Amino acid sequence: MDPIETLMTEHRLIERVLAALEAHTARVRAGEVTERAELERFARFFAAFADRHHHGKEEEILFETMVESGFSREAGPIAVMLFDHEQGRALVRRLRDLAARPEPWIVEDAREADLAALQFSQGLSAHIRKEDQVLYPMAERRLPEAALQTLAEQVEAHGREHRETERELVELGESLEARWLPLAARERREA
Repeated sequence: MDPIETLMTEHRLIERVLAALEAHTARVRAGEVTERAELERFARFFAAFADRHHHGKEEEILFETMVESGFSREAGPIAVMLFDHEQGRALVRRLRDLAARPEPWIVEDAREADLAALQFSQGLSAHIRKEDQVLYPMAERRLPEAALQTLAEQVEAHGREHRETERELVELGESLEARWLPLAARERREA
């Protein structure tokens, strides 16, 4: 599989789980969800799949390949992407901290979780658009053919090495999506 296509496919799962997170925290804010464990499951997905797996692949493979081919790490699109990754990590830590507080949800924590989830979702969605529309096409246009081939080989090797972990994380994301997105879809139809 094409390495850019692989990264974009991962983006689609991340976007669906972001939508599920927004649906979940709206229910927390409305007082319909009292347990905090589900927020921890979202934080685990975003920390492990979106960050360590997906962003790790970008930072260790794609960005390194681009830097070796003359792109700057300190300025331009790679610097922006690295900054966005750090911003996302801070918000996931915030979600995790909120999930670790004693149950049940109190009003202030529910509002804070909703705000952190919204900031995370909006930030990561904008980040994904920048990668899909700017960074990835730029890499495909400007990387030499040999660099693109090496990139493909490294992404494929990463996939083989982390296949089981990736499968587990995809299942986690899909279970969050299945649990929370149908609720949001029903509400839209009833409104």
